[in-house]
Amino acid sequence: MKLGILTGGGDCPGLNAVIRAAVRKAERGFGDTVVGFMDGWRGVIEDDTMVLDIETCRGLLPRGGTILGTTRLQPFGVENGVERCRATLETHGIDALLVIGGEGTLSVAQGLYELGFPVIGIPKTIDNDIDCTEMTFGFQTAVEIATDAIDRLHTTAESHDRVMVVEVMGRHVGHIATWAGIAGGATAILIPEEPFDIEEISADVRARHANGRFASTIVVAEGALPREGTLEVAEPEVDQFGHKRLGGIANAVAAGIEARTKFETRVTILGHVQRGGTPNAFDRVLSSRYGVAAVEAAHDQDFGQMVALQANRIVRVPLTEAVAELKLVDPALWATAKDLFRGA
Repeated sequence: MKLGILTGGGDCPGLNAVIRAAVRKAERGFGDTVVGFMDGWRGVIEDDTMVLDIETCRGLLPRGGTILGTTRLQPFGVENGVERCRATLETHGIDALLVIGGEGTLSVAQGLYELGFPVIGIPKTIDNDIDCTEMTFGFQTAVEIATDAIDRLHTTAESHDRVMVVEVMGRHVGHIATWAGIAGGATAILIPEEPFDIEEISADVRARHANGRFASTIVVAEGALPREGTLEVAEPEVDQFGHKRLGGIANAVAAGIEARTKFETRVTILGHVQRGGTPNAFDRVLSSRYGVAAVEAAHDQDFGQMVALQANRIVRVPLTEAVAELKLVDPALWATAKDLFRGA
């Protein structure tokens, strides 16, 4: 077979590990050849490729980012985009296209599958919001980075008796905030699924200090929103792809806490540092498993499927189910988090 691979959407740790594993399985396991499409769907639309083989993929396992590059451009948003993609795949004789991406990229893959494209999906996002899989690669690395930052901020907060507000990624869901907040012993965690009340948060901070404890840490996902009428937040700008440019909710939270408690409150916005750098051991293994499983699915001609992690097994699920809705924070996990930080 001749396989194509692309990486779309935001980058995250583990992308190169998937590429490496898929190429090794394809070349050594089946004698396949592999073509990489540059910058996500742009490479398919514009026929911009690179050869992928074992030699070109050496050293990729611990390397962050993606050697193929990535953009948010997609064929349904480009004139004759679908037809151009079809022509590119026919020109290169591509038998199957492995699509590595998050909700947006995989939704495009599902749309193309319905038009007859031979696609296999691989779930990628540090937000961990893809449904039908217990874990997306990149998430555990992002949680470790956020937790390490919280630990470091806690020690400096103790030294100055400050409140620290740490903003992590999480546009629509609060998986990173919840996991890192629990791991870092946060005083409060604010997530998109649960609108927050700044008065309640401030009361918890006051209670914590009144009990002789200090160095409160508030972990907030970038997409968190206050309950209506409780805190004024500026409407974010929208980028060329229609996505809101999030980031900065921590500033409003910090100002609200300081005004109500009179405790010095500082902000740290982790931003893209969560995306960069080497993947941890868990994500290297998960990425490798996904890459191998995707090639096997391609050889079974099981198109329109996404490889997924369920009960520590790699399975296949229909793309249409995987992108139907976002995976929210588990209510049971959220209840545990609240038990740990309420009144801390």
